[in-house]
Amino acid sequence: MRRRDFIKAVVGAVTAWPLAARAQQQPMPVVAFLKSTTPDDSAHLVRAFRQGLSEAGFAEGRNVTIEYRWAENQLDRLPELVAELVRRRVAVIATPADTPATFVAKAATATIPIVFEIGGDPIRYGLVSSFNQPGGNVTGITSMNLELAGKLLGLLHELLPQAARFAVLVNPNNSTIAEATITEARAAAMSIGRQIEVLTASTNHEIDMVFASLGPKQVDALLVNNDPFFNSRRVHLVTLATYHRLPTIYPYRECVEAGGLMSYGSNLSDLVRQVGVYSGRILKGETPADLPVLRATKFELVINLQTAKTFGLVVPPTLLARADEVIE
Repeated sequence: MRRRDFIKAVVGAVTAWPLAARAQQQPMPVVAFLKSTTPDDSAHLVRAFRQGLSEAGFAEGRNVTIEYRWAENQLDRLPELVAELVRRRVAVIATPADTPATFVAKAATATIPIVFEIGGDPIRYGLVSSFNQPGGNVTGITSMNLELAGKLLGLLHELLPQAARFAVLVNPNNSTIAEATITEARAAAMSIGRQIEVLTASTNHEIDMVFASLGPKQVDALLVNNDPFFNSRRVHLVTLATYHRLPTIYPYRECVEAGGLMSYGSNLSDLVRQVGVYSGRILKGETPADLPVLRATKFELVINLQTAKTFGLVVPPTLLARADEVIE
């Protein structure tokens, strides 16, 4: 190598080294994964969220950091958890399958992007100005499951045409979701000439008390509301429903996979995956204001025949024929 070329190579290397060092020292963007529930029951949602980020080009620990925050089913902890994330100036706050966390995050910041997955209408809740152009720092996807209480009650009626009294279980601490579900369920019960009993629970003990009270109330079947707390307590609910031999329908397939009788709703893991995709797109420079709110378009009917047999129930062939999946 000639002396001149050697000097150029050395100078180039010396000049490039600080740039490479600075690039390596550049901090990775931080995405917050905020849930009002516990990590124990959400491993599948974490996997789905990571998958969505991966589809957008981000891998945890390689080019993005994920900060997990769990309120452990104590909703009053959410404001401080969000305040901490705001102080950290995270790049995105993701609130997958969690309406309470979404509301608290929305109230806490008008600048940090928020990506939600909720069960109801985000316009009615004041989260966005429209589906196509959210217009602020919030966007995401809605499962539309809160609109399905009437459908779930209809499926119970089809399974149990002689049932006279149905019940709906709601979480009083999540009043927005509870009120919407109660309204839908009452209207559906009235349309088929049946009675509806409203039951409330926000703790494990209260869930126990609800099931203990069902005998005197002469409830024939139960509809569990679309609520993050109930989804986190799905094994508890399924165990009690089986013990009391109470036919119960749930909004998510995870409950049926845990031994529940029947579910109807959108695929939660797929929705949370989309939250990850949107979070990644925002990291790449897109803004929530320009990312349209997505709506679930596919709803699954899942039936557990093993549980039906345990209850001594014969599932009508017409219902089985419409099922997306039958667990035998």
